[in-house]
Amino acid sequence: MSLGLPPHLSARATSSAFLRALHAIGLTCLAAAVVAAGVFQAKMPDEILWPAMIAVVPMGILLWLHGRTRSLFFALSFLFIGGACTYWYIVTFYSQTQPIMSSDAFSIDFPKLALMMVGGPGVGLLIRFAWCAVGFLFGEIAAGAALVQTGNPLQFDATTFLAFGAISVVLLLTWAGRRRVRRAQPLLHRAVRDEHLASERLSIEAKAAALMHDTVLSDLAAIASASDGRLNPQLRQQVEKDLETLIGREWLDDAPGLDPQATQDWNDSTLNAAISEVRVLGLEIEPTGDLGCVSRLSREASVALGLAVKQCLVNVLRHSGTLRAEVVAYGADDEVSVMVIDAGRGFSEGEAGSDRLGLRNSVRRRMESVGGTVQVWSTPGRGTSIVIRVPASARGSVTS
Repeated sequence: MSLGLPPHLSARATSSAFLRALHAIGLTCLAAAVVAAGVFQAKMPDEILWPAMIAVVPMGILLWLHGRTRSLFFALSFLFIGGACTYWYIVTFYSQTQPIMSSDAFSIDFPKLALMMVGGPGVGLLIRFAWCAVGFLFGEIAAGAALVQTGNPLQFDATTFLAFGAISVVLLLTWAGRRRVRRAQPLLHRAVRDEHLASERLSIEAKAAALMHDTVLSDLAAIASASDGRLNPQLRQQVEKDLETLIGREWLDDAPGLDPQATQDWNDSTLNAAISEVRVLGLEIEPTGDLGCVSRLSREASVALGLAVKQCLVNVLRHSGTLRAEVVAYGADDEVSVMVIDAGRGFSEGEAGSDRLGLRNSVRRRMESVGGTVQVWSTPGRGTSIVIRVPASARGSVTS
């Protein structure tokens, strides 16, 4: 899996892509089986090899249907009927063309290779490996039965064994690549966050420098120009006002992304309320990003998001071993994304115990009920990143 994939893609994307590749290889093998039988039939017109060409047709149809539906029924049908067709194919060759088998034994391997490409329903590389192993077993049983039927000795088929080994190696490398990606994803999210914060800091620093130039220098010049060393009441009032502005934070109100309306929207949001509730429990939380984007959520989605983020923060407090977390909000054209990051001990979601049911129930199911998605990246010892995406009104529209 490449780090360039969009972050919302999960194991399902890799599994689906691998399944499509297996089916393409399987259909190619079946086409090659038809061509091989046709070529031998043309070279040996006295032999009856056309039944072998017919035998692979049901296999091709079932594999195509399984690729379209990805159902358990068509997967099992392909294995059982395909095993019978493979037996039929091999018997046709071995019963009439013994000289062919002595020099071109690989010709009977095409339907056996296709059986390994069943893929089968389910998500995950382990599931794909299990289906390939079952297909390999069905192929070898069919071939062994055909050899016994035609009176030939059982023999080791190096071609199909090597093909099965190659598929296993590809699955192993893909699995290893996914593990590296899972380790890197929290670091990537932090890099995005740091870049966003750096941009915000640069903007604020530029505004602060401009404000210092406009106030301090002008006030110093006015003081220096006072003839008797005393400031007139109007100038004194202006200097005091400038000092209050510099000491206070009001000048930040018109900084990019922190306009008064966005600040008010954030203060009134259920997400801000959730963060405030967990802060009382002792977790230090730093909210950053486009905080005003939460105003584009519907009431139902906003409530669901606040409760889901609260559960994520409670999990940080209970399980991560750290008392600090970050909540980053970003707004796109049609969705709002909120990322919860901690640098704690991390965990493996698949091995999470019953005390982590909040992640599955309170977070995933709650967000799915409002059309949202949840993506979790966590590595033991490297922290956890949880990205929640919620459909939102387009920019500039009003959400009721």
